[in-house]
Amino acid sequence: MRWWFLVLLLAAAPPVGARTLGDARKAAWLSVAHPGLGEYYNAGWGDFFEHCPQRKFWLGIIPFYGWPGYLQVLSAIDAYHGRTSDNLRPLD
Repeated sequence: MRWWFLVLLLAAAPPVGARTLGDARKAAWLSVAHPGLGEYYNAGWGDFFEHCPQRKFWLGIIPFYGWPGYLQVLSAIDAYHGRTSDNLRPLD
């Protein structure tokens, strides 16, 4: 049930910038796999400690807060919109 909400939410929001829809969806699904991975992908991979949002990634280990849960959805939305922030609250 929860993943349908995520799919509908991601499908309704347009991607930003020159990124293609395929890139936006790939980044979002990486964040569904684990919080922070989509933003890490958007930042161009590289050095883990410089490009991956550390708080989202490490707090993603906590059950039902990180994965599956709040941070998973928040990270997928941020990655879909091309954001690479480590903010734990939704951006307006």
